Amino acid sequence: MNQRNAFPDGFLWGGATAANQVEGGYKKGGKGISVSDCAKAHYDTDVTNYKAHNTVTTKDIEEALATDDQVYYPKRHGSEFFHHYKEDIRLFAEMGFKVYRMSIAWSRIFPNGDDKTPNEEGLAFYNKVFDELLKYGIEPLVTMSHYEPPINLVLNYKGWYSRETVGFFLQFVETICTRYKDKVKYWLTFNEVDSIIRHPFTTGALIEDRFPDQNFEEVIFQAMHHQFVASAYATKICHETIPGSLVGCMLTKLTYYPYTCKPEDVLKAQQTMRGTYCYSDTQVFGEYSAYLLSRFKNKGIHIQKEMGDDEIMKAYPVDFVSFSYYNSSCSAEDTSQLSLTPGNTINAIKNPYLKASDWGWQIDPTGLRISMVDLYDRYRKPLFIVENGLGAKDEIGEDGTINDTYRIEYFKEHLKAVSDAITTDGVECLGYTSWGCIDIVSESTKQMSKRYGFIYVDCDDYGNGTYKRLKKKSFDWYQKVIETNGLSLYED
Repeated sequence: MNQRNAFPDGFLWGGATAANQVEGGYKKGGKGISVSDCAKAHYDTDVTNYKAHNTVTTKDIEEALATDDQVYYPKRHGSEFFHHYKEDIRLFAEMGFKVYRMSIAWSRIFPNGDDKTPNEEGLAFYNKVFDELLKYGIEPLVTMSHYEPPINLVLNYKGWYSRETVGFFLQFVETICTRYKDKVKYWLTFNEVDSIIRHPFTTGALIEDRFPDQNFEEVIFQAMHHQFVASAYATKICHETIPGSLVGCMLTKLTYYPYTCKPEDVLKAQQTMRGTYCYSDTQVFGEYSAYLLSRFKNKGIHIQKEMGDDEIMKAYPVDFVSFSYYNSSCSAEDTSQLSLTPGNTINAIKNPYLKASDWGWQIDPTGLRISMVDLYDRYRKPLFIVENGLGAKDEIGEDGTINDTYRIEYFKEHLKAVSDAITTDGVECLGYTSWGCIDIVSESTKQMSKRYGFIYVDCDDYGNGTYKRLKKKSFDWYQKVIETNGLSLYED
């Protein structure tokens, strides 16, 4: 490798968060209540029990709306970015960020989702955030929908299952694109659009008990169809409102290896991967994949389309492909004798060749390179790694330092894999934003103690703390990586 060409000129280094996990400011500035504000933490539940952490009923929502509690609803406080955004952005700038991936909380702009006019206080808040970023030369990369549907859309419209929600969302998109057309060039439509399969409440504003006489799998795919259509319209709005803007899709990059070379295991891994790619396929190629069409046919799933849906999806595919990558997994025909381990929104077969994080997520830098090559060969569109990071238990030393060498090692090996994909394999990659660049409330288990950041936030799982910001050892390390455009990765 020519180390001086480890990363291309103009590579967008930065970090990523989501409003529902970092922002806080619950009910402040006219903000309405979102699905994430009603997501309860189950602190006594095993972290591997993903279903228990994410299953939500109508009764759960009623209980959430009856209280302003922020202990068991920790996303209501997050990291209080709402009150600390200037300090946080200054720290991002000190690290040298070229880009900051963030989301706009739908419920801060349209508190109920179906409001006739936007909340000006909410619009003003993000205007200040963008101004602060641009003051330091940091490009905003904005996710339009990141687990933030207003709860009113759950209770009165059946979430994304309702066609009306498409119209409400596009009003939101038109509002933010028009208001921020001079400040935001890079956009994502739906965060991990495929995640509606695994947690339909936070992604699709869907609660199963509200569809008692329907096939809930069909409900989910109908809601996903509405999101595909909305994504195409959002791309159209963005392109027409902001000349030169780029709009991407966002995929949960679940990477599976065959557990053995047994043909049945290889086939199982292939089928599992088709079940991952089919969602980005639809947004990149503008039409449903053969995998999804076969699944609908074989399971008797009917998707109701309106006139023009297929045409708009075909006419406005995304400009680039962004994705999250944390770990890889294995697939096997027979899992009865195999151990399972947690991962990003899944439990999967444990790979005996890999180490794991404190939460059991297996660490596989090579899997990131494999993922990049597979995605680029499949789509021939630029990639953007918008989530990658290590959730760990950080401790403050007696001298006040946070010596997170394990995080540095994780990032070092993953970023070398990114460099290899670019320089050796010819992958076009726009940039890299580490997940949770500042500590946030984790999505999967609602914990603050599952820390991802280069910046420590003094807050525990129950919301106790000063919310003071502290630099970890990884802060200076990442600063040097950015300053040298990746060359420091190869220093001994």
